Amino acid sequence: MPVFFQSRAGRQCVSIVGLGITLWLLGVLLQLDDSLVFFMTGFGEYGADKLVLALGIAGAMSFIYSVLRIADLRKEMDLRDAAQAKADWTATHDHLTKLPNRYAFERKILSRPTRSDEAEIEEWERNVTIFSVDLDGFKKVNDLVGHKGGDILLIDVARRICALGDADCVYRFGGDEFIIVAFALTAQREERFARLLIQAVTRPIHIDGFAVEVGASVGYDRWAEGVEPLEDAAHRADLAMYEAKSRGPNHYFVFEPAMQDKVAERAALETRLRAAIANKAIKPFYQPLIDLKTGQLCGFEALARWIGEDGVNIPPPVFIDIAEENGMITALFEDLLAQACSDALTWPDHVMLSFNVSPVQMEDRLLTSRILKVLSASRLPPQRLEVEITENALIQDPAIAAVILDELHAAGIQIALDDFGTGYSSLAQLARYRFDKIKIDKSFIATYRGDERQEKIVRAMLGLGRSLNIKTTAEGVEEHGQLAFLLQLGCDIGQGYLFGKAMPAAEAGIFISDRNASLASTA
Repeated sequence: MPVFFQSRAGRQCVSIVGLGITLWLLGVLLQLDDSLVFFMTGFGEYGADKLVLALGIAGAMSFIYSVLRIADLRKEMDLRDAAQAKADWTATHDHLTKLPNRYAFERKILSRPTRSDEAEIEEWERNVTIFSVDLDGFKKVNDLVGHKGGDILLIDVARRICALGDADCVYRFGGDEFIIVAFALTAQREERFARLLIQAVTRPIHIDGFAVEVGASVGYDRWAEGVEPLEDAAHRADLAMYEAKSRGPNHYFVFEPAMQDKVAERAALETRLRAAIANKAIKPFYQPLIDLKTGQLCGFEALARWIGEDGVNIPPPVFIDIAEENGMITALFEDLLAQACSDALTWPDHVMLSFNVSPVQMEDRLLTSRILKVLSASRLPPQRLEVEITENALIQDPAIAAVILDELHAAGIQIALDDFGTGYSSLAQLARYRFDKIKIDKSFIATYRGDERQEKIVRAMLGLGRSLNIKTTAEGVEEHGQLAFLLQLGCDIGQGYLFGKAMPAAEAGIFISDRNASLASTA
C-alpha cells in the first residue's frame, strides 16, 4: 500500500471522498425516484404504473433467483470438495485395512514439514526409524482358510501393529508388507520394538475354527533428516528385512552397509545370468545313477553348472534362486532340458535322463506342455525322461501339482520324489500322488552309521519303498561301507561320488564306454 494511505491525513481524505461518493449515489437514487413518480403520474393512463410495478417485481425475482443460484453453487462446491476428499482418501488408503498406502507414504515424503512449521518439524527432527515388516507363510494361510480368511488375518495384523505404542505411522505397502514410522527411539528401544512387532504378528488368529499363524521378518533403519529422502531409509529397511527373511521366519535385522553391497552384487549377478541364459553358457552336467543289483549304469541326473568368464564356478543354488525370483527359470529350464535331451540321444536306450523341476515351476499350468514340446523337438522318447520333484514343490499348490503329475504320467514320463524325508508330510505325499521312484536324501546316508535313529529311518524308508513297490535311490553314496549297507537292505539305485561326480557331456560318453568295458571284463 502507498505511504500516503498509511498516514492519518491520508485516511481522513479517503473517508471524506467515500462520504462524498455515498451522498452522490443517494442523490442519484432520489432523483431516479422522482423521475419514476413523474413518469407514472404523466403516463398513468397508459399503464405506466403497472409497467413500473412489473419491473419492480421482475427485479425482485431476479434478486431472489440470484440468491438461490449462489446457494446452489455453494452447495455444489461443497459436494465437489467432499467427493474430491473422498477420492483422495481412497487413493491414499488401503481399502482392506484402511491404513495409508504407498502413495500416501510418498506424499508424506513430498509434504515433509518445512522450517516454518516449528511444532511439527521438532517432531521430525527427533530420531525417525523406519521398520519394514513382511509376513512369512501368508500363502499357506490363504490355502488353508481361503482368501477371505487371509483378508481377516491381514486386518487383525494391521490392528495389532497399530496397537503398539511406538507405531506412530503405519502403512500397508503390498499384499503382506507393512511400513512403520516411529519417532524418538533409542537403539535399544528400536531392537525391542522389532521384537514386539514379531510377537504381535505371530500370535495365532482363529479363523473359521482354525488357529492360523504367520511368521514375520523385520528390518529397520534410521532416517537421516535433511540429508536424504525418507524413501531412502525405507529402502534400507527393506534390505534389512530381506536379509532377515533369508535367515528364516521371525528374525529381525538393523541395516548394515554390507547388505547394500550384497544387493549390488546380486544385481550384477542377475545381469550376468540373463546374458548367460541368452548365450547358453549354463550347461548340464551328468552324475551317474547305478543299478545296485547289477552294477550297470541305468541313468544320469542332469545338474546345471555355470562357469563364469573368469573361470569361477557359480553355485547352482545361487543362480537358480535368482532365476526363480526374476522370472528366468522357465527359459533356463527349457534350454537345459533341450541340451540334456540332445545329449541323452547319444546314450544307450536303457540309460534314463533324470531332470529336476523347481518348486516355482510346479505352479506353471503349462509345465507339461513345455516338457513335451522339448521332447518332441529333440526326438527323445518320453519313457526315457524322469522328472524329479521335491516334496516342498508339491505343497505350493496341491491342486495344480496333482494335475501336472497326472499329465506327466499320461505322457509316459516317470516321476521321482526327490529329497525324501526332508520336506513336509512325506507320507502324505506318497498317499496323495503316484511316484515311480523315491530318492532318499544324502543327509540320511551320511549320518546313519553314527546315529542309530538315522539308521532306523533309512531302513524304514527302504522298507516303505519295497512295500509300495516303488524303486528307491540313495543319494550321497561316497564310501564302500555305505554301499554295503544299502545292498544289504535292498536299495535299488545308488548315486554319489563313489560312482562318479557330475561331468560334462563328453566325459559322460567316456564314462559309459568305460563302465561297459569294466562290466564286460568282470563277466
